[in-house]
Amino acid sequence: MVGPVQRSVRLISAYAACAAAIGLAAGIGWMREPRQYRTDPAVSHDLENFRLMKNGIGGAPPDVYFALGKPYETTAYDLSQGKRLYSWFGCAACHGTGEGGKGPSFIDGWWLYGPSMVSIVASIRDGRPHGMPAFRDRMTTDEIGQLAGYIKALGAYAATNSAPSRNDDKHSRPAENRAPAAALFEQGPVPMHPDQGPSP
Repeated sequence: MVGPVQRSVRLISAYAACAAAIGLAAGIGWMREPRQYRTDPAVSHDLENFRLMKNGIGGAPPDVYFALGKPYETTAYDLSQGKRLYSWFGCAACHGTGEGGKGPSFIDGWWLYGPSMVSIVASIRDGRPHGMPAFRDRMTTDEIGQLAGYIKALGAYAATNSAPSRNDDKHSRPAENRAPAAALFEQGPVPMHPDQGPSP
């Protein structure tokens, strides 16, 4: 038979185990990457001030972008949002899953307007000649940044810790955080596309 003392000890042990489980769950939840669902309007306004060079290739992001830790390039949430926007805005119709088509490839190692975040943002926001439409009036500053971060991840040369979620269908290239361009790009003594901009 179990005495009242033993029952009390078992009850206390059960409560302690339950409290430990709740504490562990809270700790894991606290460690999760924070999600910024809506940027403060003042910050959003500052993020619009990407400075482009006169040739439209390269430039400098605003200081607030660095102060925030380059969010569009480094957080899994923003990369996942960018992947979703890539699908929603029909980017795959011209660029495929990154290998190109009617539009240029993101994973062959050559970028017509350069591989920097500034150039990618400018291409999405302002459009480019020969078919790239401007999305300035159809997307928010955050959405343009998220999409640009995802596109930059498609052409990455160095593996990262952050990645968007993966689809269930077959994949034609390595995951975005596994440097897909590094696996496909073959740079020889003569550039593959000497007419295009710099490689990363």
